[in-house]
Amino acid sequence: MIEEQVRDRLNWAGNYEYRARTMEHPTSLADLQRAVAGATRVSPLGSRHSFNDIADTPGTLVSLDVLDPGVEIDEAALTVTVGAGVRYGILAQHLQRRGFALHNLASLPHISIGGAIATATHGSGNANGNLATAVVGLELVTASGDVLTVAKGDEDFDGMVVGLGALGVVHRVTLRIEPSFDVRQDVFTDVPWDAVLADYDAATSAAYSVSLFTDWSGDSIGQAWLKSRIDSPTAAPGEFYGGTPADRAYHPVPGVAADHCTQQLGVPGPWSDRLAHFRLAFTPSNGEELQTEYLVGREHAVEAIEAMRALAPRITPLLQVSEVRSMAADELWLSSNYQRPGIGLHFTWKPLQQEVEALLPELEAALLPLGARPHWGKVFMADAAQLAPLYPRFEDFRALAGRMDPEGKFRNAFLERTVFGASA
Repeated sequence: MIEEQVRDRLNWAGNYEYRARTMEHPTSLADLQRAVAGATRVSPLGSRHSFNDIADTPGTLVSLDVLDPGVEIDEAALTVTVGAGVRYGILAQHLQRRGFALHNLASLPHISIGGAIATATHGSGNANGNLATAVVGLELVTASGDVLTVAKGDEDFDGMVVGLGALGVVHRVTLRIEPSFDVRQDVFTDVPWDAVLADYDAATSAAYSVSLFTDWSGDSIGQAWLKSRIDSPTAAPGEFYGGTPADRAYHPVPGVAADHCTQQLGVPGPWSDRLAHFRLAFTPSNGEELQTEYLVGREHAVEAIEAMRALAPRITPLLQVSEVRSMAADELWLSSNYQRPGIGLHFTWKPLQQEVEALLPELEAALLPLGARPHWGKVFMADAAQLAPLYPRFEDFRALAGRMDPEGKFRNAFLERTVFGASA
């Protein structure tokens, strides 16, 4: 067991300072069990890519960063079991070497598997569920320090996957995999909004994954990134709704060099080097940014986009870039896409915390009536009373957490504010 005072108290973005007294880095499962059992309050800490206090605690932070990744591929079952602290990009390299793939990756391959799953982090694609939908098994250390192993189909499994750190510390995860595949990435610039919004579903079905980058001002989308599977019967796009095919590589943020981005210009390559927007070998930015995201049912896609365009005079001055993506429905209780296909309206803000927080109530006033669910790991203002009606299994999750952690060992300020608030 490696125990230390929390010296580096900032998250990746530098906008949040952890308040935990100590941090432990267990080197074995037994170490992890002792750390959890011996703590009065404890929270798991992933790769620090959350922009709020979801991973904090007044007691002990537990990081799995020095545990053996223990990558175990079951070729017959098409699954991989891996330590929850492993980063997606590292797992992708392991899988690609063995000829296997995950169905999707998030924009950043640098995030931990456990943290991404717990917050319903996603990639893109009309037919692609978020990253947590690949989970078919979990091994958790519960509040008592005992090990609980659950599998897809078990009672309450769908409530445990997107667990927000409220149910225990996830030690290992089993994920569904598939044979490896190649992807090409094509970028189009200056895509007219009217053409895309005339048939949003068709536009976002033009490739395996479609991302639209915008600052919300003007009549056109700044960039459209299309990731196409080479094994798809659908031909790679030669055009995209009137956009201009890129003749050079682009970064999503205008004016930033594309050196850290994954290969573009239609050059085929492994899924592990194309599905993320950024390359694992490089830190994609200096971290000086804030992020917010709201996920809306796809039936409200056009209405939600038009609402953001109407707010452009308020949004654009604070913004680095926004990304609009689509994802499939799932059955995970606290997933942003529980029982509905949806779109994500993502905002990468300039590091202006007060100004952004002052704007968020306006965004939420426009989007929450459309059923928008905030991304659990990003900056938002809604509390438990506002969130509860948005999740049909919200009360079931609260009851599950009460059974698994009756003394509230895993609770923190974030969970009290957004899940367990008395008004929920």
